[in-house]
Amino acid sequence: MAQKDILGRAGEDRAARHLEALGYEVLSRNWRAPGGELDLVVASAAEIVVVEVKTRRSEAFGHPFEAVDGVKKARLWRLAMAWIAAHRDLVQGRRLRIDAVGLIGPDPATAALEHLRGVV
Repeated sequence: MAQKDILGRAGEDRAARHLEALGYEVLSRNWRAPGGELDLVVASAAEIVVVEVKTRRSEAFGHPFEAVDGVKKARLWRLAMAWIAAHRDLVQGRRLRIDAVGLIGPDPATAALEHLRGVV
């Protein structure tokens, strides 16, 4: 596995733990559909939250949230709709939200973590 993939996986693990600590249940990780992949799908009693996770060792190439541009947001929305269509039984009565989690630091276990709610 490439170093960037190892870094990304570790960032997703950290983001999942962060969200679980906030009371969310992880429903899907790395869910694939035509057109892309969703990093995390989590849920509370009232919401289904699609989470894009971006992990960077530093800000040398920009803040992680800069990678969540208009094209990425549109893709996340399309994939969220596909996830909902495939998991209708889990969606009943819940609102949909799309969040981003950014991690910056050489080690995802100790990196600075930012959680941006409602990016779309």
